[in-house]
This record gives sequence, structure tokens and C-alpha cells, in this order.
Amino acid sequence: MKDTKNQLSFLSVSLHWLIAIGMIALIAVGIYMAENEAFSLYPIHKSIGVIILGFILLRIYWRIQNGWPVALSDYKPAEVRIARIVQWLLLIGTVMLPISGIMMSGAGGFGVSVFGLELIAKNPDPVNAGKVIALNPTVAQIGHVVHSWGGNILIAAILLHLIGAIKQKLLYKDGAMARMLGKQV
Repeated sequence: MKDTKNQLSFLSVSLHWLIAIGMIALIAVGIYMAENEAFSLYPIHKSIGVIILGFILLRIYWRIQNGWPVALSDYKPAEVRIARIVQWLLLIGTVMLPISGIMMSGAGGFGVSVFGLELIAKNPDPVNAGKVIALNPTVAQIGHVVHSWGGNILIAAILLHLIGAIKQKLLYKDGAMARMLGKQV
């Protein structure tokens, strides 16, 4: 089923919520890991991040096939522009965060695995046990910077998206929230 003005497909709704919940959880865990040096969580964080990236790519393909959801009300031009900017920030952010994490970890010599299935091998230091040798320190550093800044930008975009959704629900009452829950409006 394709998206229509009055109802989004099961796939659109499912991918939206799976990615939204997954990314919010990964950001929360990422912040916790960074602040508390919770190294035991890194393999789980990376595994879920790679899996979510697969769903993100599927969502992008699906969105290209269906286009953006059609507005249900006549919004002010400024609101439409802000909504589009936030949508693009969310889209780009959800792609860049997993990719930058892969860059940071893979190029940093830490490897990337999905629940034990090795995608990029770890590069252990033969001299210093428990340490790794970066495969490309520059790429790892770029990945680190993008991952850090991208996480903060994505947090801001998520908050703006939530504020917009609440505003739309309370002011416009046009059924957009119901549509995002898979209901026909």
C-alpha cells in the first residue's frame, strides 16, 4: 500500500516509529556511554546502530517512491519552511550518525560488528595488549567530530519535531498525529 494524503502506509508508519525510537534510544545510550565510560555498551550500541542504518536506507528508498507526506492544512509559509528544514535535518542526521559512528570505530581500529558478526575487523596493537591501532586516524577523527556534533544537531531537530507535532495537534487539529499512527484522516 502506498501513502495517500489521508493515510500513510503501514511501512511508512512502522519505519518512522522504529527509527525514531531507535535513534532516540541510541542517542541516550551514547550520551550515557560517553559520560560514564561504559565500554561494555559499545558493542550493543554499534550493533543496533548498524541495523537501524539498514532501516533508515529502506525508509529513504520508500520516501523517494512515495514523496513527502502531503500537508493536511494550510500552514503559514514560515511553518512550512521550518518543517522542511527540520525534516531534512532529521533525515540527514539519521543517516550521518550511524555512518560517522562506523567511520569513527572502523577507522579508529576498534572494528564494527553486529552482535558478533564482524563487518570491519578490529586492529589490535601487537605491542600493547588491549589497545588498537587506528587504520586511518584522520577518518576516525572526522567520524568522531561528525558523530558528536551530529548527535547534538539531531537532538535539537527531534525536539523541534516534537514541538511542531504538539503544536499541530493542539492548534490545527487536522489529524496529522493520527495519520502518523497509521489512522485514516
